[in-house]
Amino acid sequence: DPADGLHAAFRAVLDHAGDDAKRTLLCAHPDLAGNLAIAGKLTVESSSEQAGADLGNCTPEEFEAFQALNKSYREKFGFPFILAVRGYHRTEILEIFRQRMDNDRETEFGIALEQVHRIALLRLKDIT
Repeated sequence: DPADGLHAAFRAVLDHAGDDAKRTLLCAHPDLAGNLAIAGKLTVESSSEQAGADLGNCTPEEFEAFQALNKSYREKFGFPFILAVRGYHRTEILEIFRQRMDNDRETEFGIALEQVHRIALLRLKDIT
């Protein structure tokens, strides 16, 4: 499968990168239900994934929760919350978000990188 081969190469490069490069990659990701989504400035892929998770239909309370969690998460970990949202509904995402706030920085850094790998694989499978 070409997607699996490309993904393995991507993973190898990222796995051998330093923490600063990994953090830079993580920081390039948009917030879920964040300002870029509101302004319509997400990539087509991110827009589609967030729409598929029904993030565009947040209640005011859910939207406020996402905004507060995005802010708290960035303050605690130094990078945005990353989750490959495909297959999840916004209510599930909020619960995962809340649970992950309890992690330590090292654990969350690893989870975020694994989510980047999952996003990459899903997108590669879409185009191959």
